[in-house]
Amino acid sequence: MLIVMKKGASEVQLRNVKQYLVDHDFDFHQSTGANRTIIGVIGDTHSVDRGALEKIAGVHVIFKIPEE
Repeated sequence: MLIVMKKGASEVQLRNVKQYLVDHDFDFHQSTGANRTIIGVIGDTHSVDRGALEKIAGVHVIFKIPEE
């Protein structure tokens, strides 16, 4: 699963997303570009509440990675 943050998302907003993931026992990898930050979620993402994540301020879009 990839979480794309909004352009100009604040550090507090980014921290809130990462804290949500930690609280729900997920690992993640952060990639910060010039305009966007992308968080790659590691683990069994079937249990992720996408609705709750999408409501966190600063989240732009969430992509599920299809299974093979």
